[in-house]
Amino acid sequence: MNEIEQNIVLLREQLHRWNREYYQLDQPSVTDSEYDQALNALRQLEAQHPELASSDSPTQRVGAAPISAFISVEHRLPMLSLDNAFSSEDLIDFDRRVNERLAGAVQAIRYCCEPKLDGIAVSITWEHGKLVRALTRGDGRSGEDITQNVRTLESVPLVLSGSGFPKILEVRGEVYMPREGFERLNARARARGEKPFVNPRNAAAGSLRQLDSRITARRPLAFTVYSLGYTEGENALPPNHSEVMTTLAGWGLPVSSLAEVVTGVQGCERYFDQLAEQRDSLPFDIDGIVFKVDSLDYQERLGFVSRAPRWAIARKFPAQEETTTLTTVEFQVGRTGAITPVARLEPVFVGGVTVSNATLHNADEIARLGVMAGDTVIVRRAGDVIPQVVAVVVDRRPPNATPITFPAVCPICGSEVERDDGEAVIRCVGGLVCSAQRSAALRHFVSRKAMDIDGLGEKLIEQLVSNETVMSVADIYRLDIPTLRSLERMGDKSAAKLVSAIAASKRTTLARFIYALGIREVGEATARQLAAYFETLEALMTANEQALEEVDDVGPIVARHIRRFFDEPANRQTIAQLLQQGVHWPVSDTTSEVSLLGGQTWVVTGKLETMSRDDAEAALRALGAKVASSVSSKTTCVLAGPGAGSKLKKAQALGVSIIDEQTLLEKLQQWQEP
Repeated sequence: MNEIEQNIVLLREQLHRWNREYYQLDQPSVTDSEYDQALNALRQLEAQHPELASSDSPTQRVGAAPISAFISVEHRLPMLSLDNAFSSEDLIDFDRRVNERLAGAVQAIRYCCEPKLDGIAVSITWEHGKLVRALTRGDGRSGEDITQNVRTLESVPLVLSGSGFPKILEVRGEVYMPREGFERLNARARARGEKPFVNPRNAAAGSLRQLDSRITARRPLAFTVYSLGYTEGENALPPNHSEVMTTLAGWGLPVSSLAEVVTGVQGCERYFDQLAEQRDSLPFDIDGIVFKVDSLDYQERLGFVSRAPRWAIARKFPAQEETTTLTTVEFQVGRTGAITPVARLEPVFVGGVTVSNATLHNADEIARLGVMAGDTVIVRRAGDVIPQVVAVVVDRRPPNATPITFPAVCPICGSEVERDDGEAVIRCVGGLVCSAQRSAALRHFVSRKAMDIDGLGEKLIEQLVSNETVMSVADIYRLDIPTLRSLERMGDKSAAKLVSAIAASKRTTLARFIYALGIREVGEATARQLAAYFETLEALMTANEQALEEVDDVGPIVARHIRRFFDEPANRQTIAQLLQQGVHWPVSDTTSEVSLLGGQTWVVTGKLETMSRDDAEAALRALGAKVASSVSSKTTCVLAGPGAGSKLKKAQALGVSIIDEQTLLEKLQQWQEP
């Protein structure tokens, strides 16, 4: 082997190793820049020496020329479906049947529990460690050959790692699109005026069945193995499904980090409840849990029935998408004047709750969907996310369906509306003239994460706005007991309690005050960054756009919004009034207490019992720590409460320090002692 061949082999091995570190182990050892340099070097060598080209090279993930059609190929072993359980009773019945068929072979069955990814089932085969074929499930007996498309997925190894794998190794798994990638893909589609995908599964299916694999290569797809398929010439494999998955992971195949082996149906129930709680915080969609008898010997004894195995079942979560009728559209005005169309729906049970309203985002989204009043629509709800209309069932459109027209003036105050260049949002220009904007601004100002004025709720704010007692947020601090006592359902005790809460809110933090002002695009995290960077309100108010862009998370658009806000005389006057009325915060200092956790990154996960997660994060930030939303090799410590799942497992795998709530409370007390 000459020097050029050696360099090519070494680069390929290096890139394969780096891919595994990044996509399977989540422990990258090199920067993106170093990876790109090595990939470009390999690409140049292969271009100069085409005779050394190889189908398993990392350079071959960009996709090939379009094909005219997919070829149908028979599976070596059928790809079966799973029976479904929709309740605890169904799961108990499944466990009973398993025990009966095994004739009491064990006291309690051990089950391997895995999240059921909401994607597309595929079969992938390696021969002598090299990827040779990928098929869709198809009808279970035959599937379409999608090898060229699957080769573009970074999470699918073109060459297996390690040794001891069979001559022929086929696995079954799920190709899916993570939520972050799905949002990016749809954002690009909207920017180009194209129709966005309905959901991540729909996007994954459309991406995987592209005749042009170069398109697939540009889509953010991922792959996870869930079972072993056909093998030939293998060494002895472990006796349990869970151990087989660990073996596959050792060969470089991505397996679920959330899988867990439990004992008995009670263990299955606990796992189901735990994943149901974590579901909305996962980076990908799951639609249920798969329970498999872990022993491969028991699996063989249990066998199959019809098109499903007797040793596995999928318990489904409540549907997150349903169809219903859109009856009409109303337009709401927010605190920044943004006019948002809200669909009024025939009530439908989706995502665990009854939904009767859903957002339509803006005029562009209405046009893209082509939705009309009276249409049958698909509504999606995921966790705490506001339900949204994601598609129209055009075939079921009634003859009396009517177009949705965006208002030419503000529906609340009748002021003109405008649309800034490059924005999809249409806004009312009425400002404080618009009672809706005033009400929304006041609700934001008094909210828990802003000035935190307990007792000043939505109904009370509506009264104060409608009788023009409160015209700006500064007027809140002029409220007294006689004024409040005159309002509907407000007695002496309630009025006195509210006045006391208003007075208490005067002592706050600079970050809370910035957030409370309601500057466009300045959320809680950005407000913290601004406060930490500028340290004083005066420095922030006088900073130019260039200085503002020096702050993390602040780009040109946000900087422009901040500068416009502080350039507005009415806003500066309101701030001056708030300060005159006693709103204040501690002067920033750089004592050892503040910087005690400086340079550390913490993650809070699970449900805390004596304090909220927000309070825990605030306490850590007050000591100088950065609080992140995900665990990585750079994480200093994880605070884990009951119900902690994937983040806790990842921290354990990475060797990150982990503490519980009681330990944190003890540490906080120690850190705060003089």
